Amino acid sequence: MTPQFAYDVSRTWEANAESGPFLASPITPVPETPMKTFLGLPVRSRLGIAAGLLLNGRWVRAYAERGFDLLTYKTVRSAARPCHPMPNWVWIDDSGNASGPVVATGAIPGDLTRLSSAVCFGMPSMHPEHWRSDVRSTVSALRPGQLLIVSVVGTPRESGSIEDLADDFARCATWASEAGAPVIEANLSCPNVCSSEGTLYLDADATHRVVRRIRDAIGRVPLLVKIGVFPAEVARQRFLDSVSGLVDGITLVNCIARPVLQPDGSPVFGEGFRTVGVLGRTIHELSVVAVASLRQALDRRGLRMALVAVGGASTREDIADFFRGGADAVLCGSSPMYLPDLAIEAKRRHPEW
Repeated sequence: MTPQFAYDVSRTWEANAESGPFLASPITPVPETPMKTFLGLPVRSRLGIAAGLLLNGRWVRAYAERGFDLLTYKTVRSAARPCHPMPNWVWIDDSGNASGPVVATGAIPGDLTRLSSAVCFGMPSMHPEHWRSDVRSTVSALRPGQLLIVSVVGTPRESGSIEDLADDFARCATWASEAGAPVIEANLSCPNVCSSEGTLYLDADATHRVVRRIRDAIGRVPLLVKIGVFPAEVARQRFLDSVSGLVDGITLVNCIARPVLQPDGSPVFGEGFRTVGVLGRTIHELSVVAVASLRQALDRRGLRMALVAVGGASTREDIADFFRGGADAVLCGSSPMYLPDLAIEAKRRHPEW
């Protein structure tokens, strides 16, 4: 039997945004769980969905009904931007290797918790007037104990300065805050764009300027920054120096970049995107290591920042891996696309999450 996927990879991003999510299974009762706190705010659980899958308010509401409580509205910009041409999402086979190229495949494992994929969207965005209105209505539709996190990104201008980029980040963050978003996430890492916003977290000075500008703009609204893996310890230390005292938490890992190829060796997404972000089972162990290592670094330095874990969580044990590694919250990236009741299953066994 062919599994049902909430995001239809055979359709454009725009078509999925307009008509999705395509959830066939009926909604089962969500277990009642005791209230906790996240970033000082009351929540029913510290389980949620990372930026990417929740394309608009309809997607957010659909997954809120299935027990996900930390819901990240897909990354938005200060101007509309189209998605990269299709294909945008493919299944992959890593041949059991944790690094190096992966190969696109049409084969879907019988156990969907073993599924891995690759994406190349380029952080498209609706027009600001659209997403600002949509965020406002989405916030009001969520239940007590559920939080909307709005992911924002700045858009570099040709010949623009880092100050221009910082202003654009702050503009988006301000609009999201004004629309009622209780938490803002600045996306400083995306492996699927060709411009500077995609690896901003690796430039400590630029990161500081952007985060400082956002903080000045949104005041005390909780602020997360989303990052990828660090190539060296010195880069991580410089990053922590750059955000210390300015952010409330760090979200990682934002995919792991690997070459994604057809069986004949040609790049799936074209030569300009030979290396893109991979998701799912193939990145889980590396993500757990990255989260645990960052928690140790924060603790050594006495930095009080929340740690939000992302990366291949598709089972209760995967989620437990992150909590054992020191995460304060766990967000699923691709798995809710094909495992929409994962939060319900997790809450049944772990109401303390």
